[in-house]
Amino acid sequence: MTDSEPTTPHQSHPRPVSDTPSETATHSTPAPAYVWRGAFANPEVNVLHAQGFDHPPLDIDWHTQVHRHSLGWVCARRGEELVGFVNVAWDGGVHAFVLDTVVAEGARRTEVGTRLVAAAVDGARAAGCEWLHVDFDDHLRAFYFDGCGFTPTNAGLIAL
Repeated sequence: MTDSEPTTPHQSHPRPVSDTPSETATHSTPAPAYVWRGAFANPEVNVLHAQGFDHPPLDIDWHTQVHRHSLGWVCARRGEELVGFVNVAWDGGVHAFVLDTVVAEGARRTEVGTRLVAAAVDGARAAGCEWLHVDFDDHLRAFYFDGCGFTPTNAGLIAL
């Protein structure tokens, strides 16, 4: 970041990050670009979310939701196609929360998810957050702990 760039949490920072050369050599498609607070359309996030969380596409107004309640989000695009998305909610202070990490079926197991989370870490850190939290289903332990660098911690949950 240069001295002339604003540092507010809601600033849009294009943060293109390419996949490793060895990955791009094995794929005929271009490497994704990862953009903090990137542009998206509700229907494309709804379709991606439905794929990732195994439900029919819903009509959720993601644009309004993330602009009202989130520190930021990361969009991963391969060309014009949205291949990944993660929402980063926050408490308005030093705690941010990873929510709704999702990767398109055709882009899974190509490091898109880990790079989405890495861009979320960068965005939260740049906004002055000191902690990034995540909760997840058991089958995602290796992804978040080994792949993304989170450490286990005690936490509590009440179903509402």
